[in-house]
Amino acid sequence: MKDGVNGVALGVFIFFFLAVTVMGFLAARWRKAENEHSLDEWGLGGRSFGTWITWFLLGGDLYTAYTFVAVPAAIYAAGAAGFFAVPYTILVYPLIFTFLPRLWSVSHRHGYVTTSDFVRGRFGSKGLSLAVAVTGILATMPYIALQLVGIQAVLDVLGLGGGTDSNWFVKDLPLLIAFGVLAAYTYSSGLRAPALIAFVKDALIYIVIAVAIIYIPIKLGGFDDIFASANDKFTKAGAGALVSPPAAHWTYATLALGSALALFMYPHSITATLSSKSRDVIRRNTTILPLYSLMLGLLALLGFMAIKSGVDVTNPQLAIPQLFEDMFPSWFAGVAFAAIGIGALVPAAIMSIAAANLFTRNIYKDFIKPDATPEQETKVSKLVSLLVKVGALVFVLTMDKTVAINFQLLGGIWILQTFPALVGGLFTRWFHRWALLAGWAVGMIYGTVAAYNVASPTNPDQKHFGGSNAEIPGIGEIGYIGLTSFALNALVTVVLTFVLKAAKAPEGIDETNPSDYTADAGDPGVEVELPPATAGASHQ
Repeated sequence: MKDGVNGVALGVFIFFFLAVTVMGFLAARWRKAENEHSLDEWGLGGRSFGTWITWFLLGGDLYTAYTFVAVPAAIYAAGAAGFFAVPYTILVYPLIFTFLPRLWSVSHRHGYVTTSDFVRGRFGSKGLSLAVAVTGILATMPYIALQLVGIQAVLDVLGLGGGTDSNWFVKDLPLLIAFGVLAAYTYSSGLRAPALIAFVKDALIYIVIAVAIIYIPIKLGGFDDIFASANDKFTKAGAGALVSPPAAHWTYATLALGSALALFMYPHSITATLSSKSRDVIRRNTTILPLYSLMLGLLALLGFMAIKSGVDVTNPQLAIPQLFEDMFPSWFAGVAFAAIGIGALVPAAIMSIAAANLFTRNIYKDFIKPDATPEQETKVSKLVSLLVKVGALVFVLTMDKTVAINFQLLGGIWILQTFPALVGGLFTRWFHRWALLAGWAVGMIYGTVAAYNVASPTNPDQKHFGGSNAEIPGIGEIGYIGLTSFALNALVTVVLTFVLKAAKAPEGIDETNPSDYTADAGDPGVEVELPPATAGASHQ
């Protein structure tokens, strides 16, 4: 690793960072709403985004600093196992094509802002809604932290992290500044800020990957040499593989499938989805979002390039930033670092907004202040978005950075347990609300305990939460804990639904109608059935 500060790269990085900061604050005036004091406006951008804005927003939301740093870092450290992210993003798009338009329609008709709003309305259960909300917040926190880790990795390679002898304030001051800017423009502009910045973020990422996939292999002697070097490393080390061995197939497949099922359970994915202006926008996006999967496949190859180039870092998350500094001219390294940094700011903003909306609508309004006005809801959501980011910052500053990915994977285990209530509820009212709550509890408990018992294969000091894979009961193969938890969740839900229906247990009131799930903007009834909390909000 080079010593000192890379002045040219730092200058380019600061230029782009300042540019998106200005855009973040100006976004408050972009598509300015008549009524700014509602979650529809601050938290969903007025539900007014068209196809391309939604595409960039979803791309900026889903393809994050985690994608840019952690996916090739996993390949750098473990080889083919890191490619699980590529097939799962391919699997997810046909899946979301089936249910996201239905969720958009029912949410648009009833003014739902969060998935918990829908669950409460569909099953008439504040308890189940609370469970979904708490799960969403818990799963989102480490995801936000991972974005800050991505920024920190860039700052470390740039030489801004301070030395080991620096006090904590000097060492972390650049990250604190980046955090402060993110918090300020998110508070001011809401979802409009990441929506506008996403254009810059995605353009930079596509440029960097297009250059990297051509320029770096030329400098390294071609892909034959790159793959040969990676194979030599994994063969000698006895850990990882250039191609997944048969023993790893269950792990690879279950992790890919489970991750695909979980991706659009995250609150930030739904927030970006509900910001669009019609169900056709959602369907068009599911057909063009796979372009990002092509980018992801190319991005993953950077892990092998880092091996060939001789990158030697103790923290794999530094591998790709270090590769860029070693291989690119300083000015273009600055562009690449800016792509990673902005790739962290956009999703972190959306995630904090989504978590804040969950707290405001499904904890504050449902249990603390039921008569909260739209203006009060917006104020609380803005404040909570700040607290969520502070929590993520504390995680980054106080814990070992190498565990950030494992905690994000734990969040994936948790969020997957909301799938039966959300997706199941979009297609059928057969599931009993108490059965869904019991299934959720079983999945959460099993998944957390199983993950707690997993020791890190690379860090002997980490005895717990060292990974997200464990033996599948009854099968004996190693697989993704989240998918096993989901299977137990679904089994308990189905069995208890039969039992509770036989016992004629009260099922709660369903406030939705069949026509709600296929309604589009402008259809009769779409704009008139809003609950009092969202009255006056713009839905155009």
